[in-house]
Amino acid sequence: MASCSSPRHATRDLSPTLTIIFATETGNAQDYAGRVAHHCRRAHFRCRVFDVDKYPLSEIVSESVVVYVVSTSGTGKEPRTMTPMWRGLLRSDLPYDFFEDLHYAIFGLGDSSYEKFCWPAKKLGRRLERLGATAICPRAEGDVQHTFGTDGAFDPWVSSLMDALLRLFPLPPHLLSSQVEELPTPRVTLLSATSEEIWDTPDPLLGDDRYRLFELVRNERITADDWYQDVRHFEFRCQDDIVYDPGDVAVVHPEASPMDVDTFLTTLGWSNAADDPIRIQHIFEDQSLPDHLPQVSTLRILFSRHLDISAVPKRSFFRLLKHFATDEREREKLEEFSSPEGAVKRFTPSRRSSTHFGQGELYEYTARVRRTILEVLSEFRSVRVPREHIFELFPPLRPREFSIASASLAHPHEVHLCVAVVDYKTKLRARRRGVCTSFLASLPIGAQLRIGITRGLLALPQDSSTPVVCIGPGTGVAPARAVLEARVHLGMKDNTLYFGHRASGKDEHYSREWTTLAEAGNLTYRVAASRDGPEGTPRVYVQDLIKQDTKRIWRLVHDSGAWVYISGSSNKMPAGVRAALVDIAREEGELEEEEARAYVARLEREERLFEECWS
Repeated sequence: MASCSSPRHATRDLSPTLTIIFATETGNAQDYAGRVAHHCRRAHFRCRVFDVDKYPLSEIVSESVVVYVVSTSGTGKEPRTMTPMWRGLLRSDLPYDFFEDLHYAIFGLGDSSYEKFCWPAKKLGRRLERLGATAICPRAEGDVQHTFGTDGAFDPWVSSLMDALLRLFPLPPHLLSSQVEELPTPRVTLLSATSEEIWDTPDPLLGDDRYRLFELVRNERITADDWYQDVRHFEFRCQDDIVYDPGDVAVVHPEASPMDVDTFLTTLGWSNAADDPIRIQHIFEDQSLPDHLPQVSTLRILFSRHLDISAVPKRSFFRLLKHFATDEREREKLEEFSSPEGAVKRFTPSRRSSTHFGQGELYEYTARVRRTILEVLSEFRSVRVPREHIFELFPPLRPREFSIASASLAHPHEVHLCVAVVDYKTKLRARRRGVCTSFLASLPIGAQLRIGITRGLLALPQDSSTPVVCIGPGTGVAPARAVLEARVHLGMKDNTLYFGHRASGKDEHYSREWTTLAEAGNLTYRVAASRDGPEGTPRVYVQDLIKQDTKRIWRLVHDSGAWVYISGSSNKMPAGVRAALVDIAREEGELEEEEARAYVARLEREERLFEECWS
């Protein structure tokens, strides 16, 4: 990590310009870039915010300070939009002092359950430093696994960033008072509109050529009726010709539960105006709005399709909400939640034993019990939110991504999904349903839905004689099904699937398909049912089966050049499978531990080992 630098002071005009560049797959980095811009605007900076693929790399040599906000895609890869810039920075003809006049700061977003946590942000920092650029503050890495999520790293980082910027561009004395926290100016103005304007306003999703109109032709539960988890197989059919590859991703824009939206609108006193047409005028372009937001809408539509009331709120939510509470005690509590001291306030020993000493009170109130924005607002009854501040207060309702569980070669005009419907009870005994999975599960046959298809992280071997080994427990079998369908359709028979689940007859997804393929000689099918063994015996997982097949796996991977695909939840499974491959390389290849690890790493570099995992 580059050390903190103290660049020379610059002569400051009243509003120096700062460039903020974000690289994102799902929009999170864009949100944080907007939050950086908000902090900088309070310090009287003019901000230019760019998506990395919209920023000309040639302009960077004329910049004095650039702030990067970089997310992580897959198992340590940069977002696709960042690849051209990254290749440009890697040019061998760039001199070591190419960026000697550039100062930079980097905030990375990632998930520490992955081995290459925040890898793109780390690589970017190292490359900029080698080209002569100077970090004005240490890089920070936001981790979704942190107690306070990504904000756990962002809040202290943005504070150090602002300190560094104000050292570089000191504020004139008469502007210092504006640094006191105050209610931010809303990024939009909401104006009255007519019903005719709503009808005349096109849905931006209709104009996005990445999305096609599909009809739902199958919505089937594939777990036993008495099983605790509802996993669905969906089939969507499109009139257009569609081509996608195994590993590609379906993008679905969900709609919130109408009952939840009604409750929310009533709670905030907006029921009577919920269906009044409003025109949205974007004032601050450096503060983003939800994707595919129409210019004319209603509050009901906005909170059904574009703003998320089911998210667990971050500290920034309480920091803004406190301005809208009229009850003094509620305002004091919101102040406590929004302050760093309140967020990490220690508990007294009199608290119940399940509470870990040292956890934050905000964590106890929100993240630990998964309390939603809607539930928070139902408890702080004095809050009255001005409509213009809705885009500051409520996070965007993000589209959800699902690995496609079919091959277009085998199913022309169709997209199949394998989806676990999120439905559980929180520690408060409140029922929690996933917004998108519940939305999909509720769709009737014949329902129409616009679905986007984006490029995934997988590839297939060009040589038909190359074996493949798929490891896909649970709904991780979705991309494995796509790979195997494509292979079988092309007549390739050397295919292996390791599938993991809990109980036979309950949650063995697509078992008949696998059995049929195995009987036809198109698949070697190995299945681990972790809960089928007698009480007290060790549970068997996919990595255990791989270890049992040591000689066969080594023969496939080392002798025959097999490609390996790992897909599913990013818990202990991916690391367990990698550890099994390392053990096989050590035992069968007679390698030392470090040599075996390097062997598995080389498989990934050579794009013969792929991971498609999710939190």
